[in-house]
Amino acid sequence: MRQQALTGAFLLALLAGKASAGEPSLAEKLNLLAASYPDAIERIDGNALILGDGGPPIVIDDGRTKSHAEKLAAGDVEDSLSQVYPIGACATPPAVDFDPGRIRSEALLKRLYGGSATTVRQDLVGVDWFGERLQVTRKHGMAAALKAVAADLSRQAELRRYLSPSAGTFNWRPIAGTATLSVHSFGAAIDINTRFADYWRWAGKARGGYRNRYPLGIVQAFEKRGFIWGGRWYHFDTMHFEYRPEMIAIARAAGADACRQ
Repeated sequence: MRQQALTGAFLLALLAGKASAGEPSLAEKLNLLAASYPDAIERIDGNALILGDGGPPIVIDDGRTKSHAEKLAAGDVEDSLSQVYPIGACATPPAVDFDPGRIRSEALLKRLYGGSATTVRQDLVGVDWFGERLQVTRKHGMAAALKAVAADLSRQAELRRYLSPSAGTFNWRPIAGTATLSVHSFGAAIDINTRFADYWRWAGKARGGYRNRYPLGIVQAFEKRGFIWGGRWYHFDTMHFEYRPEMIAIARAAGADACRQ
């Protein structure tokens, strides 16, 4: 069982060993993915992820050469790990089509969290968020991680106006303008106060219209707990955070510093 999921000690050793060694290999990324969801991913078997739910294997690399748009529309597991997310206290306009974490394997997300709104709802729990009660998934530690973010940010009263009211958590729906499900569909994302939000569709063009009005202390608090930020994307969505602990683990292993991009 879970033969190739990393133990906590081995994971820490890998992160330490890769801190200044550049981008991890696909095999290393897959091990970090498995270690991030130890209750779901049982093992890596060649070109497949074997999950413990008894369902069919998930193909890691479908062998197709895809454009960036095709990866966004129908990414496999390898595609979802192909760009390394940068962490840190900087926010600069991302390079064209640099969308780390925005490329997702919908097949894997459905196996991790549920393949329908009804199934996902079974694992929703309430989390207190600055005077609100938000519904998020308890699976894979997401709810616990969001509680920890709230506790960390509650120590900085000046940040509250950026955080609440939340613009939403669970909502089974496609991403605007696409047929691809949003991570909100799985109860694993949160949008914070839209008053300070900037979004690539609103700007009309991505790189030329990029800006961010959220303090980076908020971003760092979320990243510390395994969330990625939509403000790191070429197709930016600065109010958006989603729980993707594998992307943060890979970033740390790669030594990916947003201030050096």
